[in-house]
Amino acid sequence: MSDPRVLLETDPTTGIARLTLNNAERKNSYDPEMREALGAHLDDLAMDDSVKVVVLRGDGGVFSTGADMNNAYAWYGEGDKGQREESTRRRRPSQRRRLAIDRRSFGFYHEFMGYPKATVAEVRGYALGGGFELALMADIAVVSSDCRLGMPATRFLGPALGSLHMFFHRLGPVMARRLLLTGDVIEAGELSHLGVFTEVVDDAATEQRANWWAQKVSRMPADGIVMAKEAFRLVEQLQAYQGEEVASYLFHAYGTNLQFDEGDYNFVKTRAEHGTRKAFELRDAHFEIPEP
Repeated sequence: MSDPRVLLETDPTTGIARLTLNNAERKNSYDPEMREALGAHLDDLAMDDSVKVVVLRGDGGVFSTGADMNNAYAWYGEGDKGQREESTRRRRPSQRRRLAIDRRSFGFYHEFMGYPKATVAEVRGYALGGGFELALMADIAVVSSDCRLGMPATRFLGPALGSLHMFFHRLGPVMARRLLLTGDVIEAGELSHLGVFTEVVDDAATEQRANWWAQKVSRMPADGIVMAKEAFRLVEQLQAYQGEEVASYLFHAYGTNLQFDEGDYNFVKTRAEHGTRKAFELRDAHFEIPEP
């Protein structure tokens, strides 16, 4: 599957491949087609015996802002024709439809978490939503200190969002709860003392340091890397990650079907009235509480 928004470079002499998210005008957010193209490249590289390390990066100084919110909820489609109403009123997707789509969508992240090659994330600008998860899932992550991180979609999908086991394991229960329960977006520098990422560096040094780590890991024997990745995967599963594979898409599907009370922020309704950009501004204004 080819998509100009995902660029691939390989260097058989070093065993390093680079995947670049090339959708800078959308801050390297991705719709299902772009995500599937990225997954297809990863699948091909997994079968390439000359590749030891995959570097994931974003064009334009931005890693990724995750799923494209212009496409939010539309990714569920209309379901089977037999389930559509004859009237022009738009039908809400059924719970079974949400679960079927989310199971396939979240499979991408679970495959990346257990990917057989070493992964290095070069993270700059923004790493939000799925982009934040990819940064946390990488074996090596070099992050610019001013990079903005978080799960802002919890503000309209609810706090049980994303790979919860991974958040608690990588961020710790206190920081995980803070980011999920508030939807706050923070700078990577605030996490540097926690050892969440391999390195937190000045923005200008991010690319160079990510390449250095990729070269360092590529000196390992290819078989050793694959064996280690399978061992890492086993350790994760022994820590209950296997159950997380179901929990992540299950809670996301339920989150897209929340009931909003009067006074709650409703993203879908607000986006329909004001557009995506304004909906984000109103979302953040709704959650802005001045500190005492």
